[in-house]
Amino acid sequence: MNTTTPQNTGPKTKQQGAVKRFLHATELDTRLLGMLGALLLIWFTFEIYCAMFLGRPSVFLGAAAEDATGFLTPRNLWNLSVQTSSIGIMATGMVLVIVTRNIDLSVGSLIGVTGMVMGILQVDILPQYLGLGHWSIWIITVAVGIGLGALIGALHGYLIAYLTIPSFIVTLGGLMVWRGAAFLANGGKTISPVDQTFALLGGGPYGAVGSSMSWVVGILGCMGAVWMMAHSRAQRRKHEFHLRPMWAEVSMAAIACGAIIGSVFLANAYPWPKGIVNAYAKANDLVVPPEGLFISHGFAIPVLILIGVGICMTILMTRTRFGRYVFAIGGNPEAAALAGINTRWMTLKIFALMGMLSGLAAVIASARLNSATNALGTLDELYVIAAAVIGGTSLAGGLGTIYGAILGALVMQSLQSGMVLVGVDAAVQRIVVGLVLVLAVYLDILYRRTTK
Repeated sequence: MNTTTPQNTGPKTKQQGAVKRFLHATELDTRLLGMLGALLLIWFTFEIYCAMFLGRPSVFLGAAAEDATGFLTPRNLWNLSVQTSSIGIMATGMVLVIVTRNIDLSVGSLIGVTGMVMGILQVDILPQYLGLGHWSIWIITVAVGIGLGALIGALHGYLIAYLTIPSFIVTLGGLMVWRGAAFLANGGKTISPVDQTFALLGGGPYGAVGSSMSWVVGILGCMGAVWMMAHSRAQRRKHEFHLRPMWAEVSMAAIACGAIIGSVFLANAYPWPKGIVNAYAKANDLVVPPEGLFISHGFAIPVLILIGVGICMTILMTRTRFGRYVFAIGGNPEAAALAGINTRWMTLKIFALMGMLSGLAAVIASARLNSATNALGTLDELYVIAAAVIGGTSLAGGLGTIYGAILGALVMQSLQSGMVLVGVDAAVQRIVVGLVLVLAVYLDILYRRTTK
């Protein structure tokens, strides 16, 4: 007598099989999908909380888009993208540091000291020699800030690589030393305002590229995404690697272009404030109609800088010998050294790159505040490390992605921004961030156990 239970072939099983086949064919990273799911969960949770408990109009409850004041509004999401920029830029460098089994606790203090030096340079020193408002002030300031960050990072790398001091100790010392140096540089005083052109690098109505240029960026982004997929397929065919089905390639291209075009619509949906529009119209002899003048922000300059850094760092990590060496050192430092890789020199360069990215983040942070203060970047090291770990960078070394770190920065900033929006106390915010960091490390441990 046959007592075998027949297999379930109902719609649910077929649906699960279809999802599995789609993920397998498109080769999507399941950890990336998990982060996207967590991000959407955070967004919708704050939006629903604002609508139900704070009484704020929500587009999901019938309010018009211009009347909505919850979390998922063009204004809030645009500001969220700007706030993510500096953390995301540093997180891309932290990936390299953590992949090689090191840590950098000094990045927040690097922002403070480089920001203060840039403030003194462009407000107190350069105008005396070049004149107030000279066109080269912001260029020299940015170059000095990035260069100083790279120099400090190289010093950390030298102490770690050549004097064999653990990175935890070196950068912990750097956290205190550079924060103190930022205070001593100007006696704890705030320097404001910064150069007008320099301030554009921090975003704001004038620190964005506008509607037309945003569409140019979006179209170029779509063309680049399609080219990258076509180039990847050609390389696979050339080296006789497995080819993804054509429908999977088309689906990935459609998803990428859809996300890019959607971000353009979102950036262009956020208009300039009425006061700034009226001042702009008066200065340019424009007539403001009774219904008002709609001028789109478009993409903010810090967001474009983050995108550029993300692309460059991805190429560096995946298409160059430097990137291969980074993963080799993280996978097995002893074997990498035996294979002829100069691990000491590589470590110094990695920390110099981390310092350079911290200097660039200081440019954006100080420009956004239109001032330089010794408290700039306080606790940013926590958010940067959390962003890299949440983005899939393993503290055990040898594993990490640039896009994951940027997405992790967006997750962390969404949590912070949402908690500020709903009125959560600052102390509670830090507790939540700390718990999220611990949870991310625990999930990474579980993931590595299941993939062994």
